[in-house]
Amino acid sequence: MTQTPLLHLTGLSKAYPGVVANDDVSLSIAPGEVHALLGENGAGKSTLVKMIYGLVKPDAGTMLMRGAPFAPPEPRAARAAGVGMVFQHFSLFDALSVAENIALGMENAPKMRALSQQIREVSDTYGLPLAPDRVVGDLSAGERQRVEIIRCLLQEPKLLIMDEPTSVLTPQEVEILFKTLRKLSGEGTAILYISHKLDEIRALCDAATILRLGKVVGHCTPAETSARDMAEMMVGSALKTPIRAGKTPGDVVLTLAGLSAPSPSAFGMPLRDISVEVRRGEILGIGGVAGNGQDELLSALSGEVLSPVGMVTFEGRDVGQLGPTPRRKMGMLSAPEERLGHAAAPEMSLTENALLTGAARENLDPRGVINWGAAQRFAQKIIERFDVRTPGPHNAARSLSGGNLQKFVIGREVLQRPDLLVVNQPTWGVDASAAASIRQALLDLAEGGTALIVISQDLDELMEISDRFAALNEGRLSEPRAAQGLSVEEIGLMMGGAHGMEVAHV
Repeated sequence: MTQTPLLHLTGLSKAYPGVVANDDVSLSIAPGEVHALLGENGAGKSTLVKMIYGLVKPDAGTMLMRGAPFAPPEPRAARAAGVGMVFQHFSLFDALSVAENIALGMENAPKMRALSQQIREVSDTYGLPLAPDRVVGDLSAGERQRVEIIRCLLQEPKLLIMDEPTSVLTPQEVEILFKTLRKLSGEGTAILYISHKLDEIRALCDAATILRLGKVVGHCTPAETSARDMAEMMVGSALKTPIRAGKTPGDVVLTLAGLSAPSPSAFGMPLRDISVEVRRGEILGIGGVAGNGQDELLSALSGEVLSPVGMVTFEGRDVGQLGPTPRRKMGMLSAPEERLGHAAAPEMSLTENALLTGAARENLDPRGVINWGAAQRFAQKIIERFDVRTPGPHNAARSLSGGNLQKFVIGREVLQRPDLLVVNQPTWGVDASAAASIRQALLDLAEGGTALIVISQDLDELMEISDRFAALNEGRLSEPRAAQGLSVEEIGLMMGGAHGMEVAHV
């Protein structure tokens, strides 16, 4: 007997000016099914789940929930119908407690003592350790995600939508999450799961629907389909594997000598006595659980936070007291993790965003007068070279999907031919094909003599492109080790703060 779908979509379509986000999309999800929604950046995944969650109204098509018409006008109505969603970007207030944050997301929150008890019970039941009285600003990325999940679970959802849930988690936290999702699935909760990590899709999901350019182009059973085959279904062509040249590193470009700095944020992590050298043509990969000093390290290297004399030396010159603009002129470039608001100004056009960091090295403002034609040509070059899906350089940064904006941000820095490039989460939220292109661009930079520091929570990425690997833990950097041959266990110990001989004896 065929099981009645929990959610059934028929012919959903949604268009925006210049782009069709979803075109006649149909799919079904059964109770207890873990269903993957796959597609490259801009394929229409986010728009589809926003329609299910009541954030976007379809132009055409129908939705059925348990066989009844389903057309939520807002998220509150979707939640009332049994739909919960955990977004890629957490919506939490750092200064409030776990319980206070959860209460803000509930329609009729109980009194704080009763809510705290409910949080403990759900936390224990689903293996998500979380104390309701802890301040969110003190939590790791994995713990913050637990807040979002528990907030959903308290509403007893029948369908849980998860958007890139493992992008900021350690391997251990991923395993905890998967145990939770399998338990939910076993209890009959359907899960719609969006991720670019295809090996995780194969391990977790029962079925997958693949989108390309807004259309459904295929279905598969992930456990019976290779990650490469799924990636090639997503992009419609053969997947290119990044190629390393294996060149010997050159002279020292960057020297950090006892770099220490307080965090600009009350909930950040201060840097503690970081010493390392990075050579021309070398990629130093830095891993670590989110919140261990990654943002602070990039800020100290970009010049957003100044350092005492003697701590930061670039090509023999002390640059600790120089801000971002003079460092960029010298060839020290960076791309921060936060795309909207830090790496790019949301309301500005791509041309204006290209100008913001490219003015000096691309000579876009000769004698203090902006050359808008040159700035537009630079933006167009980035769009073409990095396959940024957008109608054109006049579009605002916020109009791009997260992955396409990431391609633009990385491309903008790569094309400026830096002598040192520091990037944080270079392929965060980017599909397999685009991630391979970005990694190849970084490898090509190194081959051309650029020194790179790649900060990432994607360990597979770091092992693929890094010459040496180090880990950040509580603001301290481990001694870098050759990336080739490092085991997952050794990496895990380094990320947990066990360095030196402790790691060597694994």
